[in-house]
Amino acid sequence: MAYEVVIGLEVHAQLLTASKMFCGCGTVFGAAPNSQTCPVCLGMPGVLPVINRKAVEFAVRAGLALHCAIAPMNRFARKHYFYPDLPKGYQISQYELPICEHGWLEIGQNGTSKRVRIRRAHLEEDAGKNLHAGIVGASHVDLNRAGTPLLEIVTEPDMSSPDEAVAYLKALRDILVSQKVCDGNMEEGSFRCEPNLSLRPAGAKEFGTKVELKNINSFKFVKAAMEYEIKRQAKVLNEGGKVAQETRLWDTEKSETAVMRSKEEAHDYRYFTDPDLVPLRITTEMVEETRKALPELSAAKHKRFMEEYGLSDYDAGVLTAEKDLAGYFETVTRKTECSPKEIGKEVSNWVTVELLGLLHKGKPKADGSMEPLTIGQSPVSPQELAELLVMKRRGEISGPAAKLVLEEKFSTHYVSASQTTSVEALQTIYGIVQRKNLVQISDEAAIEKIIDEVMAKNPQQLAQYRSGKEAVFGFLVGQVMKSSGGKANPAKVNELLKRKLSA
Repeated sequence: MAYEVVIGLEVHAQLLTASKMFCGCGTVFGAAPNSQTCPVCLGMPGVLPVINRKAVEFAVRAGLALHCAIAPMNRFARKHYFYPDLPKGYQISQYELPICEHGWLEIGQNGTSKRVRIRRAHLEEDAGKNLHAGIVGASHVDLNRAGTPLLEIVTEPDMSSPDEAVAYLKALRDILVSQKVCDGNMEEGSFRCEPNLSLRPAGAKEFGTKVELKNINSFKFVKAAMEYEIKRQAKVLNEGGKVAQETRLWDTEKSETAVMRSKEEAHDYRYFTDPDLVPLRITTEMVEETRKALPELSAAKHKRFMEEYGLSDYDAGVLTAEKDLAGYFETVTRKTECSPKEIGKEVSNWVTVELLGLLHKGKPKADGSMEPLTIGQSPVSPQELAELLVMKRRGEISGPAAKLVLEEKFSTHYVSASQTTSVEALQTIYGIVQRKNLVQISDEAAIEKIIDEVMAKNPQQLAQYRSGKEAVFGFLVGQVMKSSGGKANPAKVNELLKRKLSA
């Protein structure tokens, strides 16, 4: 039987606050176990939680970036369940009155766009962590994460393939990182996703039984886990069985999902309003101030790059995928002092092809291997790349020479400390051009002299050209460039050679 895949996603994004959701303990990753705890996040009797204002501000910022309505009145609830890493026996979350609702996010997939609806985004605290690795006959509990502020973002079941789900996750992560509310680090658990996936017969209206997937810490594994689960559920249904509503873990070693527990319903958690926390009121003034201060969203920047710089959809997508890369590109373009549409495509090519290629190759490590670099680690500043492109546009250096300068800038940047002083002046763009004698010959008299010498040395080819074999022109241009050591201005060579040959 043919089945339709239905996917909804829950994402837990750790907010970039210095302290926890309801106390002043730190949120630094990797600290010694249980070193970032206090009576509040340990759930001691008689303690009172206090709402972290910065976490609320971050939630409003994220909600606006996701086109959500911000609730003027929202409240916290207690979500009850028993687990060793939950010291209070309940998690403080939001249930009936979340801070953000009814948003959406646009994703691109296979050349088409699709709007994924966001049902809600609510604030809550994280649980601790159970430790099992290397421990025999017991489990340990680290409560450093207990109380860490999270924004849980829940979609409607609008996605119909693992590829769409991954596209949504990447777009969401980019937005949260660009808004500086989450660092998006999946390996450290600050961006965790839980797909809810079900199958139904093609054309059916009712949803099938959903299964929640957990323990997934990369986009690669998210896709693999969903693909496995689709095949597993289809097999169960085709054999006449029923899919159980349950939570399953992704086993990276076996590349399969395994049962963790039966899936709870909302009533199983016995939600009720937290009596220790007053209702949270969000003023219109706070929302509007946050809206005005929002950094430009990736989608808006993508559209602006196409319109302002005349870039293709692909080029704009590459440049806006990372905030620092987009900023680098715009700084280079601005410093060339050319109009955006005049220089935009050229700068884009140099940044995305030449510069990123060198950054991907990276720098040498002590063991002889290469370490890739980020745009923030580039040895070539935006000012220097702009200077290089201006020199090329003026005809002072050729395109190949400009690429050579860029490569030299990378290689000379990683000299040993003892050599740094002696080569410092030669590391500048102008210094490299002078040292390697790359200044392009644009003087007409000098080029004409070289052309005359080439014509004198190649009478047979000259006769062939004048008899109608125009293909010989390329040979003659090549000889002129060779005689000039590759430094003659190609445009000038073409212009003057044609003039000479037609004389």
